[in-house]
Amino acid sequence: MKKHKTSKAWMHEHVNDPYVQRAKAEGWRSRAAFKLMDIDEWDKSSRLLKPGMAVVDLGSTPGGWSQVAAQRVAPSGSVLALDILEMEPLPGVRFIQGDFREDEVLAELESKLNGKQVGLVISDMSPNISGIVLSDQARSVHLAELALDFAQNHLKPGGDFLVKLFQGAGFDEFRAALVASFDKVLVRKPKSSRGRSNEVYLLGRGLKIDLKNGPKSDE
Repeated sequence: MKKHKTSKAWMHEHVNDPYVQRAKAEGWRSRAAFKLMDIDEWDKSSRLLKPGMAVVDLGSTPGGWSQVAAQRVAPSGSVLALDILEMEPLPGVRFIQGDFREDEVLAELESKLNGKQVGLVISDMSPNISGIVLSDQARSVHLAELALDFAQNHLKPGGDFLVKLFQGAGFDEFRAALVASFDKVLVRKPKSSRGRSNEVYLLGRGLKIDLKNGPKSDE
């Protein structure tokens, strides 16, 4: 009974969420679209999404982030999206369905890039929540680490990386790894993110040019 009441309360909150309603009215795939818009527009003088750039979207379904990215990098940019779940086609987006943790799926993603270095990697990946806080946090950090490894290997020098992470065990260590890899690391909590959620977005700006020879010291 308690679980039923909790689910009912969540559904009521979701249906009445102003960003959910706005997403439906404006034709966005999900309310998450506004999170990426908020972060992209945070620093109006240095947008993340620029016309002509190549973007990789990890954990893309249902497509809110890919939809925003494709529109903002058009007409000559490209978006390559990946998710374990199916995603309905989007204009300007190539999609791969598969588990990012599996080597063959990663190999397919790399094949689609065809050696091209990308300007931005975005990751809204999240594990299936079990309710066991330590386990969920560990799996969330692991996904973020996999996304960072991909970004380090496929971003062009000076490229950017945006990843979702939940505050908790492993957060500070992951942030330190970003600091070692990027010229600037920022924490973003978009206004469209629910206030009670402990999710934040870490933004690494400017992949360090000499990273592949070992991250340079910040000292």
